[in-house]
Amino acid sequence: MVRPKTKERRGHRTYHGKHKNARGGGSRGGRGDTGKCKHHFMRSMLLGTQMGKHGFVRLPLIERPEVVNVDILDQLAGSDGKVEISEMKVLGRGKVTRKLTVTAAAFTATAKDKIEAAGGQAVVV
Repeated sequence: MVRPKTKERRGHRTYHGKHKNARGGGSRGGRGDTGKCKHHFMRSMLLGTQMGKHGFVRLPLIERPEVVNVDILDQLAGSDGKVEISEMKVLGRGKVTRKLTVTAAAFTATAKDKIEAAGGQAVVV
């Protein structure tokens, strides 16, 4: 009867292979989920793991309205003194030289005061 090789090799240090070379993660293709989109693709497909990015998603930033200062309103106004800037906010830098009727999305307190001090109107849309 022939003895199996397992019987012969029992008790030897390197019976199951070379130990020193198999210590790192390279022998198993990386640690953890490494290679799930590359060399372990079929393993990840069979396990059903998700691919791609996970985690927190930054919320979209608040859109700030376009702004225009009081000193530019004089240039934008026609001969009748009316200015319509429906999607802009009016800020208070500069001086109002004449009576204006301004229609805008928003006004700062100083801009509204300067327009009304010159005898005009500040209308919020």
